[in-house]
Amino acid sequence: MSWGTELWDQFDNLEKHTQWGIDILEKYIKFVKERTEIEISYAKQLRNLSKKYQPKRNSKEEEEYKYTSCKAFLSTLNEMNDYAGQHEVISENMTSQITVELTRYVQELKQERKSHFHDGRKAQQHIETCWKQLESSKRRFERDCKEADRAQQYFEKMDADINVTKADVEKARQQAQLRHQMAEDSKADYSTTLQKFNHEQHEHYYTQIPSIFQKIQEMEERRIVRIGESMKTYAEVDRQVIPIIGKCLDGIAKAAESIDQKNDSQLVIEAYKSGFEPPGDIEFEDYTQPMKRTISETSLSNSRGDSKTELKFGSKSKGKLWPFIKKNKGAGPEDFSNLPPEQRRKKLQQKVDELNKEIQKEMDQRDAITKMKDVYIKNPQMGDPGSLDHKLTEVGQNIEKLRLEVQKFEAWLTEVEGRLPIRGEHPRRQSGMYEAQNTPSVNNCAQDRESSPDGSYTEEQSQENELKMMATDFDDEFDDEEPLPTIGTCKALYTFEGQNEGTISIAEGEILYVIEEDKGDGWTRIRRNEDEEGYVPTSYVEVYLDKNAKGAMTYI
Repeated sequence: MSWGTELWDQFDNLEKHTQWGIDILEKYIKFVKERTEIEISYAKQLRNLSKKYQPKRNSKEEEEYKYTSCKAFLSTLNEMNDYAGQHEVISENMTSQITVELTRYVQELKQERKSHFHDGRKAQQHIETCWKQLESSKRRFERDCKEADRAQQYFEKMDADINVTKADVEKARQQAQLRHQMAEDSKADYSTTLQKFNHEQHEHYYTQIPSIFQKIQEMEERRIVRIGESMKTYAEVDRQVIPIIGKCLDGIAKAAESIDQKNDSQLVIEAYKSGFEPPGDIEFEDYTQPMKRTISETSLSNSRGDSKTELKFGSKSKGKLWPFIKKNKGAGPEDFSNLPPEQRRKKLQQKVDELNKEIQKEMDQRDAITKMKDVYIKNPQMGDPGSLDHKLTEVGQNIEKLRLEVQKFEAWLTEVEGRLPIRGEHPRRQSGMYEAQNTPSVNNCAQDRESSPDGSYTEEQSQENELKMMATDFDDEFDDEEPLPTIGTCKALYTFEGQNEGTISIAEGEILYVIEEDKGDGWTRIRRNEDEEGYVPTSYVEVYLDKNAKGAMTYI
């Protein structure tokens, strides 16, 4: 099966067919190119999607990723990023292994095709030239034969005419002989040209054209094989990334299996645990018995207690109900005393760790500057060592400031760690208002104070209504009760803005009266005058108990 023998007369059709083959190849190249563009676009969209849902640095959202479910989602985003990378690999490999290679091959194919059909046209032109020579020789032979016949007839006519001279007859005879000789020469030339043409024609149709067409056939078959190999490569490029894509999907599945609901529940406890114990049972208050005024269990009598002031249930000095409170929003104090003990401890520890990291960073910078200074000393041409002294001094001051900050926060941390209640021990705290005669103190008129000047001391709506009703019912009874006696004095170390219910504002250096000691929650109850009293953070004041109390104590 050869195009040279079977299609010897289909030169034009072969030319059209091979051009169609090149067009098909170029169409396939265009298809693969568009596929690579789709892969790149898909990979870009996947990367953007993954980036869009990544947690933002130094944000609350980043803190949420400590939960296993969020960690699994983050792993999914990272795996999707790798998944996108495999689609980029598909695009790159298809471009390099198919598009680029086929584009170069098409250029070579066009050149080869052009060369083969140029040879074919040249062979056709040669055989056409031989044919024209044969036709010319044939026409000349035909013309010479006719001329010879006419000359012979003229000679015979002149020879038969008795009136013609002998010289004219001889002349006609010679002319006839000349024409016959020319006819013989034309015949010989025509015969030679015919033999030559037949040989050229045989060579053309049985040697040259078959050879050229065979080369064109081989060229076309190579094109077909090449496009088949490219299609196989197309599939292989996809198949090569399947294992890695499978690993990405396995990673997502593994991340999903790592989700631990119990661990997440424990993290919620660690995040929001206040450190307070639930309030104890409310004891029965027998109002049928005479009531006498008492002071807090931990308070000490003082001569200043003779003064009287109105103390109504529901006033600022009333105890707070923990944990049935609402918190106000806003920036808290530096020592995080606005937080419950457990949360305060965590925040203080976090702050200490951050400060230690900053100190390490400053120390690394100091070491780097010191090394640079040593280099300058050894090589003065590189720089002036004295120019770094100011920077070293500045870094040293920064380190000292940070160390002082660490000491301050570590002191607060030690304080709060020493005051955290042990689980199972229910603190019994008196309300500091009233006791029934011969009965245990009623400690639930005011529950544990919330360790937060940031925390609002307003109760839920139902509790507010209940308190209002209780205040209305008992106002008359409590109007004549004496206030708590003072047990010492205190000096304000820092300014404190008491913006929440139950707290009181103090200014640095101010001297005030202490009416109730710190009971382990970080708050001390003080009084400015007969009408102003409330709670302040213990760490904000220096407390001096009266000498006739249990002994002078100082809280700093």
